[in-house]
Amino acid sequence: MTGPASLAQVGRDAQLRTLLQAAGSPPAVILVQGEAGIGKTRLVHTAIERLRADRRTVLLGHCQQLREPFPYGPVFDALRHVAAALPAGDRLNPVTGALRGYLPELTGHLPPAPSPPPLDDARAERHRLFRAVHALLAAAAPAALVVEDLHWADDGTRDLLCFLTGQPPEGLALVVTFRREDLPVPGLPFGRAYRRRPGVRSEVISLAPLDVEAVGDLTSALLGGAPVPNDFAARLHERTAGVPFVIEEVVRSLLDDAGRLPGGEDAPEVLDRIPVPLLLREAMAERLAGFSPAALRAVRAAAVLRMAADEPLLAAVAGAEGPGADTHESGLSEALRAGVLFEHPDGQYGFRHALAQQAAYNAIPGPDRRPIHRRAMAALSALDPPPLVRLAYHARHAGDLAAWRRHGAAAADHAAAVGDVPLAVEVLEGMLADPKLPRDARGPLALRLSRIAAVGLSYRRVVRLLRHLLSDDFLSRHVRSEARLNLGVLLANQAGANAAGRQEILTALPELHDRPDLAARGLALLGLPAWGGEPLDIHEAWMDEAERLLASVEDQDPELAAAVHANKVTLAMLVGSPHAFSLASALPENHPSAAVRRQAARAYSNLCDAATALGHYGAAEKYAARSRRISDESGALYPVYLVEMSSIRLDWLTGRLEGLRERAVAAVEMTVEAPLLAVEARLVLGMLALARGEWQEAGEQLDATGVRDPDSGYLPVTAPASAGLIELHLTRDALDAALAETEWAVGRLRRKGLWVWGDQVVPQAMAALLKAGRSDEAADLVSEFAAGVDGRTAPSAHAALDLARGGLAEHEGRRDEAAGHYARAKSAYEGMPRPHAAARAAEAEAGARLGLGEREEAATLVARAAERYTTLDATRDAAHCRRLLREIGAAGPARRARRAGVLSPREAEVARLVALGRTNREIAEVLFLSRRTVDTHVARVLQKLGVRTRNDVREPRPDDRPGPDY
Repeated sequence: MTGPASLAQVGRDAQLRTLLQAAGSPPAVILVQGEAGIGKTRLVHTAIERLRADRRTVLLGHCQQLREPFPYGPVFDALRHVAAALPAGDRLNPVTGALRGYLPELTGHLPPAPSPPPLDDARAERHRLFRAVHALLAAAAPAALVVEDLHWADDGTRDLLCFLTGQPPEGLALVVTFRREDLPVPGLPFGRAYRRRPGVRSEVISLAPLDVEAVGDLTSALLGGAPVPNDFAARLHERTAGVPFVIEEVVRSLLDDAGRLPGGEDAPEVLDRIPVPLLLREAMAERLAGFSPAALRAVRAAAVLRMAADEPLLAAVAGAEGPGADTHESGLSEALRAGVLFEHPDGQYGFRHALAQQAAYNAIPGPDRRPIHRRAMAALSALDPPPLVRLAYHARHAGDLAAWRRHGAAAADHAAAVGDVPLAVEVLEGMLADPKLPRDARGPLALRLSRIAAVGLSYRRVVRLLRHLLSDDFLSRHVRSEARLNLGVLLANQAGANAAGRQEILTALPELHDRPDLAARGLALLGLPAWGGEPLDIHEAWMDEAERLLASVEDQDPELAAAVHANKVTLAMLVGSPHAFSLASALPENHPSAAVRRQAARAYSNLCDAATALGHYGAAEKYAARSRRISDESGALYPVYLVEMSSIRLDWLTGRLEGLRERAVAAVEMTVEAPLLAVEARLVLGMLALARGEWQEAGEQLDATGVRDPDSGYLPVTAPASAGLIELHLTRDALDAALAETEWAVGRLRRKGLWVWGDQVVPQAMAALLKAGRSDEAADLVSEFAAGVDGRTAPSAHAALDLARGGLAEHEGRRDEAAGHYARAKSAYEGMPRPHAAARAAEAEAGARLGLGEREEAATLVARAAERYTTLDATRDAAHCRRLLREIGAAGPARRARRAGVLSPREAEVARLVALGRTNREIAEVLFLSRRTVDTHVARVLQKLGVRTRNDVREPRPDDRPGPDY
């Protein structure tokens, strides 16, 4: 039989080459993704064999589908085998001694354990553990750490791997495999966005199904090189969808006694005689038909266990203890020789692939499964500690419903207690979705689920389950009202359906009349003013009532109290209260309860977002770091996600654009089912497109922020999105559309009574009104804005007020006053820092200086603004400055000599717009050039790129743009 190593390269030469090249060039992070059965394991194991042949240390860990809450388990399993690659213990970093308790196999190689951190400082202990793993891997370098099936990993493992990717040891190649569709957070294998570090090679290897030719090659390899008819390969491709594992199982099930396909010209018809759709179960059943009873028992035991197990456990589950042990050994050997079972590291035996396990399990007759599951329960119960998740699974399939409920609830509680929120949610979801769960057990489990889900990211199934349960009348009032409240919180937060969430909370409040602490939690969420059409004083009244209710409770729940305080702090920051920062300093980030610390993590993520909206960028960075740190050690996933979304906007505002568009696109793709969660990413994509003159992209992205949704639209984002749309309409000379957007955006701010979020809207709205000749309305708007931000700590709003006052003064001919306002705005923006806004203010000041006859000073301001725009990739703004310089008659910096065939910056801009399908007239409009000049640039672009038509032009890479050109 052809071995796996020779089969791995069929249709995968390029991927194997990429994997080996990256693994051989550490530090490297390599992500291998693909559906079940596509060949991830085979590809990686072939690479492992070659790396080991080159004397490279390879450490292999697996994530299990039926996992217990044991953080970092896959990584520690891999590190157990690192001893041979380590130097003497006295040469190891002392911090590696922290691993002694986790890796007893390495006790003789590790230095003494360091003094333990304070018992209540879980963050310090966690960080030291991560540093110890990093140091141990650095000592073993050059090495490859391979973690398979990351989609089944616990949060701790993801956090540890994320830590390693942040600054990989110099000689480490990290390889992970996963199914994208099974990730807890779609698109985020590490649980958060992966950012490639300078000097670290990063590869994403996506495995697709084989094409017809590759299916023929794989079949031929399985037949020892025998030729395969094209018709057979095509029919096999059709029946198996090109999935390698399914192809192998089907081909092996069809072989005759001589190991050949029944054939000739009838070969394709053999496939037609197999029922459609082709079931892998049938192929497995044919392979098991000739097995001895002992071999069949071994295979069935492995199938029921679902994960690799050692020989004693397999024997116990197979029912072969005592005198039958020898028979079991021979049966296990038979299954191994037949290639149905495989030997895994550490003397574990199981199937090569989950699909094979499922097929073998399906081949067990129903009445025969329950006794095997009962034996599995008995064997696993003897382990210390008992694997609660696996016990619950086997109890359910053994028909022991009481044990299932007991083990399932205990598993969920234990997972939540150690911070493995996704596993807790998964266990409870599975139990509540099971029709065998008695009605009287559903209420308590529904409450457990609703409470735990509020700090995780998984919400789709939870929402469906809770709505289904709430539609029934068997729940008590107390259970129903609390579950409805938690559903409202889940909808408003994770699902991004704020209007629906608020409605659920409003419905729950009357039923919570005798639960003031829970009612306070609901009112505190309603008290956040960023959503809905209610004015600020209504939100403040809700928040005051929440505090009053909470104060009336003698024995307060610390978590509920922390949740109310978190929202009060958020409200204070959102409105620019002078007390916001002192309130934030009282958050319970060091509370002994993980549940309370999760509320602190949520509060800090909210503060990061609110501070970003108001221009407190340094504070936003600080709050983001605190939220990430607390979330990491307390198992709160949702705040980490919120911080990543806010960081996208923060990086855009502060001019940190490297890789920003890619992060924003990934965020949008990740939230297809809850688009309102990605509104900040949409805002950034829209504003980036606007700055580059990509009108259609800008309009689509800004519209998608929820600007037309007054109930669920997040006002601190929809307000700047409206500002972008006003600017877009003005740029396109669509004054009526700009005025309509102005009326809508200003109307929302006015009704809400919160002008601190108008920092980007008011200057653009004023410009639209002035352009329409409505100067009195523009002046009234600026006065209303000034009154609205008076006494508020909102740096961005106060800078915008100077910008707006400067615009009014310039319109009225008071240019010296205007220049002063613009200069103050520029200085404020630079101090935040907010470079694009600072350049805009400098450009406006230059216009006022020019009107005063100060041409030299104006030219200096414009030239500096142009340079800044260029570094920010703001194509249109830079082009506008170049036109101003030409009108002023000022010379720009000397042009640098360029190699023949290299595009100038101006030509690169033209090439980009040509690649986007723009006409020469549209390019002239974006770049403030004459049509004749654009014609000349396009001709040069075609000549330098060596292409004949504009359809062949591709967008130049950023690295190809040599710098500013005037």
